[in-house]
Amino acid sequence: MTEFQRIILVHYHEIGLKGRNRGVFEKRLQRNLEVLLGAYPVVTIHRISGRLLVFLREGTSLEVANQCTDAILGVPGVARASCGFKCELSLEVMGQAACIALAEAEPFESFKVSARRNHTVFPIDSMQMNRDIGAVLCEAFPAKRVQMKGQDVTVGVEAVEGTAYVYARSVRGIGGLPVGSSGKVVGLLSSGIDSPVALWRMARRGAVPVGVHFSGRPQTSDASEFLVDDIARVLARTGCIGRVYVVPFGDYQREISLACPPSLRVILYRRLMFKVAEEIARREGAGALVTGESLGQVASQTLDNIRATDDAVVMPVLRPLIGSDKLEIIDQAQELGTFEISSMDAPDCCTLFMPRNPETHAKLDEVREAEAAYPLDEWVAALADAAEPHDYACPAYKPRKRRDERAS
Repeated sequence: MTEFQRIILVHYHEIGLKGRNRGVFEKRLQRNLEVLLGAYPVVTIHRISGRLLVFLREGTSLEVANQCTDAILGVPGVARASCGFKCELSLEVMGQAACIALAEAEPFESFKVSARRNHTVFPIDSMQMNRDIGAVLCEAFPAKRVQMKGQDVTVGVEAVEGTAYVYARSVRGIGGLPVGSSGKVVGLLSSGIDSPVALWRMARRGAVPVGVHFSGRPQTSDASEFLVDDIARVLARTGCIGRVYVVPFGDYQREISLACPPSLRVILYRRLMFKVAEEIARREGAGALVTGESLGQVASQTLDNIRATDDAVVMPVLRPLIGSDKLEIIDQAQELGTFEISSMDAPDCCTLFMPRNPETHAKLDEVREAEAAYPLDEWVAALADAAEPHDYACPAYKPRKRRDERAS
């Protein structure tokens, strides 16, 4: 039997709607895939007629090809990935490749052929290709039935630029835009369930996420920092985080708790966090802050309290989960692979020096008056300088040098 080179066709949707700058988005997605697929036997990745084409090394097994396909599916910007073969633009050869592709799709009971001709150089149109290749498959699989709707498998045949690509396994990806096509954001990243999902959603919109984790250290252990590192490694599998800053925050919380009205502690903690995150965002060249807040989920996430924390910064604060309920967020965290990590107990700044009855409808003038007792400008600079950076595999992330590095 003829052996064909295995390929993976990467389809996109939203990128295809772009105008003159479409090529910029395609190149960004191509570069992301080139880096993220380094562990797989990829020979090269080409752009062809509204697709990216991943060529796998000759002799690559079906198992490895499927693993590579699954890795591609989670990369933002990928609408669908189809694992198949490259072959000669000949009906006979395409029929042979289609038989192999369909055999690898077992078990199934029904199928159909969906052919597409991107160039008229090939004289046979898509309808005739459907009929001729369908006839070959019917002869090769007499126990299976052709079904035009609700079929178990669709055999795709694409004639593109003098070559044919044939596949049977085609799986939906996460879509969106490639990371690195929409600027950089800095997100408050805890070891909880919500914030990793919020950062992932921003990555899916093309932003390069940078996390800031406020650790309760030295007032608590550093356990939450290890969980955040595990979460970041999950996000980094698909290039969805570039760096995480760990900020030792416990002593400053203690200082606030000693003199602040207990009901306003949480608001003042969060205002300081926002100010520090904004300073880190400025140093990173980021355009917005991101949080995992969902309206009304906890005391700090009422409209009044959100207004009171937003007042602390000038930079826009994005909340991609604001209209999501907890079950929706949990479902997405499970799909993402962060839920089990986030479910582990670890003391962090969120549980440190918490009041029994936190304010749910903070008045802005009272918050500002309570905050005026602290040297915030000094604290923000000290905390930003003390932030410990940890880098992860994100092809689109370009770190900026810290002040001390630029001075040396």
